[in-house]
Amino acid sequence: MRSVGIVVPAYDPNVEVLVSYLDSLQETLQPERLHVELDAATAETAAAIRETGATVNDAAERRGKGAAITAGFETLETDVLAFADADGATPAPSLAEVVAPVRDGDADLAVGSRRHPNATVASHQTFARRFLGDAFAWLARRLLDVDLYDYQCGAKAITSEGWEQVRDHLYEPGFAWDVELVAMAGALDLRVREVPIEWEDQPGSTVSPVETSIALFRALLASRHRSKLLRDSQLHEAIAARRDDPAALVERHR
Repeated sequence: MRSVGIVVPAYDPNVEVLVSYLDSLQETLQPERLHVELDAATAETAAAIRETGATVNDAAERRGKGAAITAGFETLETDVLAFADADGATPAPSLAEVVAPVRDGDADLAVGSRRHPNATVASHQTFARRFLGDAFAWLARRLLDVDLYDYQCGAKAITSEGWEQVRDHLYEPGFAWDVELVAMAGALDLRVREVPIEWEDQPGSTVSPVETSIALFRALLASRHRSKLLRDSQLHEAIAARRDDPAALVERHR
């Protein structure tokens, strides 16, 4: 069976919730490695997480979700690389269902989905968050090569081979990293599987709905542009020639 590594990005986490979630991930998935990318936390928080058996990279500043996951994935040496949000909104058994098609060789990238018709949502986000999320998914389906119900759910898994292909094409350090990952996978013709999950909204989010929506829209356009470059679009090559793109996340990580 292919080995599994899990990265959990965490900024200002509820320590009790995170520790309980890590224990559940250990028990349910028995990963080869469970790793937490911890941003701007106290020494006490890092110590409590290490007691679960997870490895911890404790960064002094807030890097953003995408930068943290990228850094974590770069440390894994497993066949399957997965991540889950620190709030535990995706229960460990659901993350196991996301990992399964990648581990079994049926997909290169598996995407957990809260909006899939077969998903089970125990408690919903606020109306504003739900509306903005639905609108974003609708737009993403029309702009990207991958047709999904949900691009932003914090539960995904990718093969190590797939990661090697997409890693140099990821630039978004924040929450937009999810959609960029899917966009690049589609542009590179990776096999993408959407997996309905059980999901429960967690209070205390550090995400601003309006600011995040604006950032996601900009990132969606950028992801479409980069995916078209990978498809050798002459129009987008001409646009790229007039721009200076920042370094990819893996370059910034080195």
